[in-house]
Amino acid sequence: MAGPPPPLRLVTTAKISAALPKLDALATRILQRTGVPGMAIAVVHDDRVVFLRGYGQREVGMAGAVDPDTIFQLASLSKPIASRVVAALVGDGRVRWDDPVIGDLPGFRLGPTTIAEEVTLRDLLSHRSGLPDHAGDLLEDIGFDRDTIFQRLGVLPLGNRFRAVFNYTNFGFTAGAIATANASGQGWEELSKERLYRPLGMGRTSSSHADFVAASNRAALHVREAATGADSRRWVARHQRNADAQSPAGGVSSTARDLSQWLRLQLAGGRLGAAAGGHQIVSPVALSDTHRPLITSAPSPNPAVYRTGFYGLGWNVSSTDQGAVQLSHSGGFELGASTAVYLLPGESLGLVVLTNGQPIGVPETVALSFLDLARFGKVELDYLKPLGALFAGIARQDYPRVPQQPTDPAPARPLATYSGRYSNGFVGEIAVKPQGSGLVLELGPQRRAYPLTHISGDTFRYQPSGENASGPSAVAFSVGGDGPASRVQIDNFNVDGQGVFQRQSPAASP
Repeated sequence: MAGPPPPLRLVTTAKISAALPKLDALATRILQRTGVPGMAIAVVHDDRVVFLRGYGQREVGMAGAVDPDTIFQLASLSKPIASRVVAALVGDGRVRWDDPVIGDLPGFRLGPTTIAEEVTLRDLLSHRSGLPDHAGDLLEDIGFDRDTIFQRLGVLPLGNRFRAVFNYTNFGFTAGAIATANASGQGWEELSKERLYRPLGMGRTSSSHADFVAASNRAALHVREAATGADSRRWVARHQRNADAQSPAGGVSSTARDLSQWLRLQLAGGRLGAAAGGHQIVSPVALSDTHRPLITSAPSPNPAVYRTGFYGLGWNVSSTDQGAVQLSHSGGFELGASTAVYLLPGESLGLVVLTNGQPIGVPETVALSFLDLARFGKVELDYLKPLGALFAGIARQDYPRVPQQPTDPAPARPLATYSGRYSNGFVGEIAVKPQGSGLVLELGPQRRAYPLTHISGDTFRYQPSGENASGPSAVAFSVGGDGPASRVQIDNFNVDGQGVFQRQSPAASP
């Protein structure tokens, strides 16, 4: 039985021509309004690049304007790029979406054997593996490599979430992509070049952080910090972000010009230069599979009023108010990058917006405003306000806030009470050591030292580092009698119950 007819097309060449100057003005205005240092935009319509422009600075306080060839870190915009790479191998018949990954990813086991043997590429690339939200990201923050993180994911209980719950997991997604690369006999970085970047002429795109760092025309990461005087908020280039451990999920770097070719391929069903009768680069069936909704990612608060959001294979899948399919994905590093891609396949329209500031809703605002202009001739909503609130919520600390130090705090015990080695199956071994007149907490394979500040009694605090760090985290020791602490709980690791560490050695000397 035939389905309903597709929605009528709202976007015409004339509407696009009228919208593009407004897009130019909009981009300039949004940068002025927010202070975000730089932006690059590419728009594709009917298999033509109709807009390609850069704005602002690559780095605050340094010479160098953003242009269409400026390289940005894409963060999670890497995911729909990676799913296209996997689709190439699916189209070749070398892997299938429903292949279990257990044979191609040694050391990767999720949950009990009955589940571990069933986890597929489709499960991992759609975030329905049952892993807790963002599982493994904290291990990356303290320096563990990809293989170690894959192995440690097996420690996490899945409960009844397998194929039932959407939990966004960079390392679950990465595991699916790496299993595909292993099946091909190539490393992920080379596979991405061979099956996507080279065929499309994306010469400035890479899945390796070293390539990004080596480029001269690249955008620095910027965060917004409080300042005094008339400029109450200012942007600073403070951080570096090496996302190689999760390269398929967050480690791609690219330009607006390169990504315009990827947009053309997506909108043309995998055919390069379709308008000119170009050749098929990837199977249209395999590519279309990445665009199909697989799991509810954003349940409607009221299904009678609001639409439900879905996730496919590396894509958010939704619909417009007019019933047209809309594909999208945002990327963000809290350390200083924000990106977004939007496609209206039925309109043969897509755009990508890249910025070098932490996520506050800027690329999404620009993209959604342009889609309004292209369809209706005007911007329907000031998107920056609700999006700013949304991203502020995402960035909000998800572990308990450290309590204020009481006016009359209980004294700490002798340092030897707390000193020693502790461990659990997920984070591994940690250490608490005396340093000067205080203590430090050592985390990760490089044993990075974090100073501990006493709060009261057996409770201390430390400041985490990395992409997922928010405010200070409590570090609470359990001490029985006059002996050494038997365990320690670190709150920022304990959101999913992995923050309790048992003592592994006698107390160290102060």
